[in-house]
Amino acid sequence: SHYAQDALGDVVYAQLPEAGSKIEKHDEVGALESVKAASELYSPVSGTILEKNTEVEDKPALINQSCYDKGWLFKVELSNPDELKELLDETKYKDFLKTDQEAH
Repeated sequence: SHYAQDALGDVVYAQLPEAGSKIEKHDEVGALESVKAASELYSPVSGTILEKNTEVEDKPALINQSCYDKGWLFKVELSNPDELKELLDETKYKDFLKTDQEAH
């Protein structure tokens, strides 16, 4: 999200999962490094990696420049579509961010 990339700062390195990899919800699947910090990537769902954005691995700054368009990370074929019900929709995510920002 825009909030996450802004909090991380200028991304200088991206390691993404390989296509064909089987993943489980909450698995560590990659990493991002910025001038501020390093952060592991965790999958929000279970499935198989269909594609990773190799352009982001070559140009990690795309995450900061275009997080919703050119800065996508990877695509997953779901093995358990019911896991999507556990994700936050846009309204709940905005509420979460508001609460998080008020706490800091």
